[in-house]
Amino acid sequence: MKKILHTITRVVFLIPLVYLLAVWQKLPARIPMHANLNGEVDRYGNSTELVIMICILTMINIGTYLLLSNVHRFSHSKYSDMNKESMQRMASAVSIFIAGIQCTFIYSALTDFSSILSGVLFSAVGLLFSFMGNYMYNIKPNYFAGFRISWTLKNEDNWRKTHHFAGKLWFVGGLLVALICLWLPFKLSLIVFLTIMSLLVIFPFIYSYRIHRKVNSEGLRV
Repeated sequence: MKKILHTITRVVFLIPLVYLLAVWQKLPARIPMHANLNGEVDRYGNSTELVIMICILTMINIGTYLLLSNVHRFSHSKYSDMNKESMQRMASAVSIFIAGIQCTFIYSALTDFSSILSGVLFSAVGLLFSFMGNYMYNIKPNYFAGFRISWTLKNEDNWRKTHHFAGKLWFVGGLLVALICLWLPFKLSLIVFLTIMSLLVIFPFIYSYRIHRKVNSEGLRV
């Protein structure tokens, strides 16, 4: 399974570059490179700038994959080997996500930038969070992935409960973002995206802190 994931991920790295070569002759002279908060293009570039951006993102993609899939090699956690498979799957998911963003940028150069940005990108982030939620249950205490707060790292029960809660929340919240943002106008989509994503981080933090406070108060009574 590990070899299959490695092979698939290597192919994923190349997809944006192959796609760019395939549509090279169709690229317009002025390529949208940035949009404002209204979803309107406010800066244009050329094909050279697009190539540089895709190459940089490809290098970031490869570097991120290598980092996540090899965390177990330089982690001092006693759970390093147990986290190995989960981190490998997360690394592959992130690589697919980044490659998807690259392909979206290339496609947006041929079509309407604002509609692609407000729909596909936000929805893709939601799907990534939903996928990550499935693996929150399996992540053991470590210093590289998960809610790495002092009280979760010091208390395995807190870590387990926090990540079980976060896993369910991220799965549902990610799906909501993916479904809702795909159809909303840009401004409303941005508000929904930022609101839900903030809650996906804040709620698990509060949940873990409440467990921490409860454990401390019980310890003091003893």
